[in-house]
Amino acid sequence: MVLSMAFFAAEDTFIKILTGNLPYLQVLTSVGVLGFAVFFAMLRLKGGRFLTRDLLDPVVVLRTLGEVVGSIAFVIALALSDLSTTSAIPQALPLMVVLGAALFLGEPVGWRRWSAICAGFIGVLLIIRPGGEGFTLVSLLALLGVVGLAVRDLVTRRIPSHIHSDQVSALAFLALAGASMLLAAIMGQGFVVPTVPQASMIAICIVFGVTGYSLLVAATRISEIAAIAPYRYTRLVFALILAFFVFGERPDGMTLIGAVIVVASGCYTMWREARQKRARLRQAGFVTLDD
Repeated sequence: MVLSMAFFAAEDTFIKILTGNLPYLQVLTSVGVLGFAVFFAMLRLKGGRFLTRDLLDPVVVLRTLGEVVGSIAFVIALALSDLSTTSAIPQALPLMVVLGAALFLGEPVGWRRWSAICAGFIGVLLIIRPGGEGFTLVSLLALLGVVGLAVRDLVTRRIPSHIHSDQVSALAFLALAGASMLLAAIMGQGFVVPTVPQASMIAICIVFGVTGYSLLVAATRISEIAAIAPYRYTRLVFALILAFFVFGERPDGMTLIGAVIVVASGCYTMWREARQKRARLRQAGFVTLDD
């Protein structure tokens, strides 16, 4: 999980470097096309088919929409703002998922986790500081990205088990490429021919992204989710280190305090959820790993 987060943080760093020289929607389109090619190839190697009626499943369509909105909003925020600040805001994603599960899926959430959610969003406010000198609309784009990715994570739980994960991932990257090209046409953002170093960096982004995704899947298959989920927050640590050494960013004390509150709230929420799950299993007569 830690290695996965390191690769994702490195991918974000390369994307930010690329968007300094290439239109950000072109970078998104390139990532979408190459990502689709990778997952399409993986699907075919496993004997699966891409064009099936499963792509029209409402849950798959909603997940894809959440992925596209979240990815586009986050990359635009990444291109127009600091890496450290933009990376800190998405750490509220687990809290947003719990909030969405409580409001839309009817999952029970006690007062302790509600308190953690509220504390986490206070941390987000400390990071973006609405009304402050450092506040920009770009910060709201990062929040929109969190909402989109939360929708993705919530509906992923409802995808029928017979639908292959590589098919879902390939569709998401293809939709990302299509949406980015459409948005570029609407905004009049032209594409340019990348140089060899820039094309190489785009390829490196794909390698980092696919490697991070593969490590993430491997980690979730060999361990309990509750045991490894807190290590997702190491992505912020890697992002802060890379932001300092690559871009010379030095986030202020308020941003760091807000990030710590968000991370602590998320860790507590996941620990509390895991504890209640073990309690329910014991009540049902099952033996947990702790036993």
